[in-house]
Amino acid sequence: MNETITNVTFHPIGLIHSPFKELSGMPIQPTGETSAAGTVEILPSLIDGLKDLDGFSHIILIYYLHRSLHPTLTVVPFLDSEPHGVFATRAPNRPNFIGISVVKLIRIENNILEVDNLDVVDGTPLLDIKPYIPAFDSPTEFKLGWLENLIGNVHTTRSDSRFQE
Repeated sequence: MNETITNVTFHPIGLIHSPFKELSGMPIQPTGETSAAGTVEILPSLIDGLKDLDGFSHIILIYYLHRSLHPTLTVVPFLDSEPHGVFATRAPNRPNFIGISVVKLIRIENNILEVDNLDVVDGTPLLDIKPYIPAFDSPTEFKLGWLENLIGNVHTTRSDSRFQE
């Protein structure tokens, strides 16, 4: 690689609050049957950044997977029993512990966002928010790779302790 890679530093912009106190038993994606309502608390100094966000029905939360222990390049994901490269999964033990979730935005009051369809452990540091825009974020043609025959299981599969070891 000819490019110089430098250190990158992120600073949380808030915290995600959910009913999930432990990783085990959580939904593995926001569309899971066990996803839940919660709140996103933004730092008060950043409240101006929320202007006009309430016009969107869904938002993308980008967060730090603070409970991940170590990066792994191959993982056995929740929906399969075979190992896959971590970049072909949404497993949490990644080289950079960054997660994303598309959640439903219920309402905004001051620096608190009420959301639904959370699949995030309580106290997760929030790095950024982006509006979900179907024309940008939902391609009409796609392939699902190894998930092709397993995708229907996402609604009922829950997290276990496999990434806590």
